[in-house]
Amino acid sequence: MTRLIGAPVRLARVTALSALMCAALLPLGGCLGSDDGRRRPPPQASLAPPVEVPQAVPSAATPVPGVPGSVTPMASPGPRIGGGSVKVALVLPLTGQGSAVGTAMRNAAQLAFEEAQQPDLTILVEDDRGTPDGARDATQEALRQGAEIVLGPLFAGSVQSAAAVAKTSGKPVIGFSTDVTVAALNVYLLSFLPQPEVDRVVEDSVAGGKRSFAALIPETAYGNAVEAAFRETVARRGARVAAVERYPAGAPGPAVERLARVITGPGATADALFIPDTAETLPAVAAALTKAGFSPARVRPVGTALWNEPALFALPALQGGHFAAPDRSGFSAFSGRYQARFGAVPPRVTSLTYDAVTLAAALARQYGSQRFAGATLTNGAGFAGVDGTFRFRPDGQSERALAVYEIRNNAATVVSPAPRVLAKPGL
Repeated sequence: MTRLIGAPVRLARVTALSALMCAALLPLGGCLGSDDGRRRPPPQASLAPPVEVPQAVPSAATPVPGVPGSVTPMASPGPRIGGGSVKVALVLPLTGQGSAVGTAMRNAAQLAFEEAQQPDLTILVEDDRGTPDGARDATQEALRQGAEIVLGPLFAGSVQSAAAVAKTSGKPVIGFSTDVTVAALNVYLLSFLPQPEVDRVVEDSVAGGKRSFAALIPETAYGNAVEAAFRETVARRGARVAAVERYPAGAPGPAVERLARVITGPGATADALFIPDTAETLPAVAAALTKAGFSPARVRPVGTALWNEPALFALPALQGGHFAAPDRSGFSAFSGRYQARFGAVPPRVTSLTYDAVTLAAALARQYGSQRFAGATLTNGAGFAGVDGTFRFRPDGQSERALAVYEIRNNAATVVSPAPRVLAKPGL
């Protein structure tokens, strides 16, 4: 099998473009230069806020302050990108709900195709109109035209509809929803899921000596998913859950009061406090904690990539806090290229479409008729993308290599870099 990626010395000499394409195919050989990397195909990972619909991104008609030309244009409008022999469906909301984000994601697909040096792909771009019915129709049309794999849709209900159609044809789906309930056999989620973030920040905390975790969790669908991941991960890491309190989103006061005996004062029994809330509602939680006498120097706050917002970095209750998120450097570089190509700031989720198209191009180039087979897509080595190394699990969920950041003095700095190799599957 062709080895696309050599030792680090060789990597340092290749061009940025060839490094990008090589990184997309970690399973084709050890790319880290270590003996361990050569024995086991290496994987690498992820980043960004786990939200179902990225509502906080600029709309197609909304300029970004301080960024010239930040209106998001459509790149070479049309139903197809490329003219290669391998047909790939790209199902996105180009009209209706989410159309601004969908348009930007289509742009990212165009950029990926161009930077892959015109691969042997035809990308069939289909508009799902932001609805499950639209996703069903779009997927049916793409499969009728010969699509071998479906990239997208963005929303959970649309992924379910697309998957139901694709299943009848035996074609895989790589969706962009963050709702893990839509993941399934042959329905993979290339998105920012909470489980890897919880795993990483709890693992880092335990490695740093934390043994007793309390949690303040909002009463939301995201909170439900994260609580389950939190309890499972803490137990698996040999630590304990001291207490968990839930609260209505935006109204944390009573829950903080109930938890105060565990997280404040000399009798505090927890040494870490998990708070998986959003940038919009976390300030209210932080204020309630400060009012209750919470000391982040005594009990470390920990969170997910939802904390990766500069507006949060000055909150007194979060100083010294840790959160897990993808390494920023990959998206920063991608964002610069996107802005140069389209004159706009890309929404955070556009990297998912870029990685999906780059992956499809690389697999088509290297795996022949097995390019989109289940065993190919779930290779334990994983794939390196804009947001780091990621891999698909057989159940459709994804795992990512994440960095751990510490909040201090209006900034978040890396205290534990993202690993270049994911742990062996199942560990």
